[in-house]
Amino acid sequence: MSEPLFFDRDFAPPYGIIEDLVPGVRRIVAKNPGPYTFQGSATFVIGRGEVGIIDPGPKDETHIDAIVTALAQTGETVSHILITHTHPDHSPGTAMLKERTRAVTYGFGRHPVEPDTPEDAFVYPKSENGADPHDPEASSEEHRGDIDFVPDHFTTTGDVIAGSGWRAEALHTPGHIANHLCFAFPDLGLVFTGDHVMGWSTSVISPPGGDLSDYLASLALLRDRPESVYVPTHGKPIPKGPDFATGLLAHRNNRTEQILGQLRIGTTAVPTIVEALYLGLDERLIPAAGRSVLAHLLDLLQRGLVVAEAREGHRIGTGSSFRLAS
Repeated sequence: MSEPLFFDRDFAPPYGIIEDLVPGVRRIVAKNPGPYTFQGSATFVIGRGEVGIIDPGPKDETHIDAIVTALAQTGETVSHILITHTHPDHSPGTAMLKERTRAVTYGFGRHPVEPDTPEDAFVYPKSENGADPHDPEASSEEHRGDIDFVPDHFTTTGDVIAGSGWRAEALHTPGHIANHLCFAFPDLGLVFTGDHVMGWSTSVISPPGGDLSDYLASLALLRDRPESVYVPTHGKPIPKGPDFATGLLAHRNNRTEQILGQLRIGTTAVPTIVEALYLGLDERLIPAAGRSVLAHLLDLLQRGLVVAEAREGHRIGTGSSFRLAS
């Protein structure tokens, strides 16, 4: 029986300092805290001597300098760079690190391409000072992507990446974004989960790149594996990973039931559903909550339980109207 879902936000990492995390793994955290990155994005160093790097992080020369300097002080070199996905707090630092190390890069593929048809999107009102705190371009790391990243090796489930004294198995885990990978290290008993599973918060699922059905299947994939520890890019390692994944599955199923409950009482708009279900939410995260609600509604639409109406010439989005299917 799984334990109740608990989000651990007690985390204050040193920035730019390499530190031992678990045997065989070191961590350097970038100084990019925010509503979507928590206390910052971690870059992981795997092995000793010729090392692997997981997620070089944002395009931040200070952070890349910290990685290179820390390894130079111990006479180490980088042979492999593994990328979980192409959001701007994970992969953009790759180009700078690759230029300085000549390491080989591994990732699922390029950033997902947005559809040509515009989305029927809800426009959030501006605040009193005229700024729009809900503007995805201003406030959300999850609404942009690293369109420049192209891996040297396109990598998917079952591919094995081997370095000096370490071995990783790639797991394609779409849901948060279509090109998301987790990296399992069976010999260490852990999985690097990127943004797919985090211990401080649920993951944003933002269509069209994000997909709830894919996310649930990817959670089940992790849950059924033998590795016990999950290591996310943001926050602390999760010591009982499969139990936590089980809790996240239950959380998402419960959220779907809550959304259906709102539709049953006649609620038709995404912002109204967000207001009812996300009490006390940081207003900077309201757009992300809307995107995740949309992901649930699109899943219900695909299952024939919900119908939707979008403006003419637009695809279904957060500004569309939703109701239960007859």
